[in-house]
Amino acid sequence: MSNVSRVGDSPSNNATSNTQFGKSVESQAQISDAAVMASGGPTGEPLNVYRLEPIASDNDPRWDNDPSHGVVVVAARTAGDARIVAAGRELDFMEIDAAPAEGVTTSNASAFRDDKLYTVVEIEHGRLDLSRNVLEGDIL
Repeated sequence: MSNVSRVGDSPSNNATSNTQFGKSVESQAQISDAAVMASGGPTGEPLNVYRLEPIASDNDPRWDNDPSHGVVVVAARTAGDARIVAAGRELDFMEIDAAPAEGVTTSNASAFRDDKLYTVVEIEHGRLDLSRNVLEGDIL
């Protein structure tokens, strides 16, 4: 049973919104931050250092979508931000001529953002001499 109702001459309500994934102010800010990582050196903002480690077994089918990059160390605001910083370093299909569809980004499908593939461990706290960036590890 639906909670949608129509009263009088009001237009039909199909109980959907025009909200689109990744279009919120917060999402756009995170995407923008990730795109400009390390552009200006240390900002004086307290950052933490995180190690992202693969935790899924080598034969886990989740690796079929995105290969493991091994252990990566990043400077970021939070553990969630560490995942965004690492994912921001990956090549996005929007940056090459092989986009899966016009206007479709693959940054949200990164293995770094999957908590079943990577875990995040804080290794330093409150550093003022770093900028949001990947500090160690190779991300292709």
